[in-house]
Amino acid sequence: MIDSRQFVIDNLSMHESWRLFRIMAEIVDGFEDMTDVGPAVSIFGSARAKPGDEDYELTQEVARQLSAAGYDIITGGGPGLMEAANKGAKAGGKGKSIGLHIELPLEQKSNDFLDERITFRYFFIRKLVFVKYAMAYIAMPGGFGTLDEMAEALVLIQTRRIKPFPIILMGSDFWSGLIDWFKSSLLKRGYVSPENFDLLTILDTPEEVVSHIKRHVIV
Repeated sequence: MIDSRQFVIDNLSMHESWRLFRIMAEIVDGFEDMTDVGPAVSIFGSARAKPGDEDYELTQEVARQLSAAGYDIITGGGPGLMEAANKGAKAGGKGKSIGLHIELPLEQKSNDFLDERITFRYFFIRKLVFVKYAMAYIAMPGGFGTLDEMAEALVLIQTRRIKPFPIILMGSDFWSGLIDWFKSSLLKRGYVSPENFDLLTILDTPEEVVSHIKRHVIV
């Protein structure tokens, strides 16, 4: 039987309203910890990729070039492509390597390439910090978590809740099928507008990514 206490939202009730103070404290702490972050790029991707994988090496090089150009790099702070991005940020030498770590029932260790590690209990606060401090999003190949981060940014920009910023999907081989489905299903049924596709850019090389971000985000 699943213990419902592991689900943070389900475990929040009016009888435990004191938890709201913990939520507020986590927001305040997150903002304070990120005070000195400069122009930053958030990079998302699979936690399952390994060193030597094509996606791992590509992510590392993208982050290295962005860091060398003066951008801080923000990831989830975990393994896989998050590790690759933080490792690349360290190698770039100019931008900070930042990990927004999340506490999970099955503990996911943070990687060893962080200048700053900030730990969150609540996913929604972590996502708030991601979007508040990022000047651009890069979605590397990934699973549900990557799709979730990308979709949230799209919705916030589409509904004008946040200022538009570049959302880059890295790897046309991986992402083109999803965009084709958006067009053949969502657009065809009128669930999205043609101009919504202007919010996304598919790129394939680190050089293209750096050039695109430089046009939109000044260091």
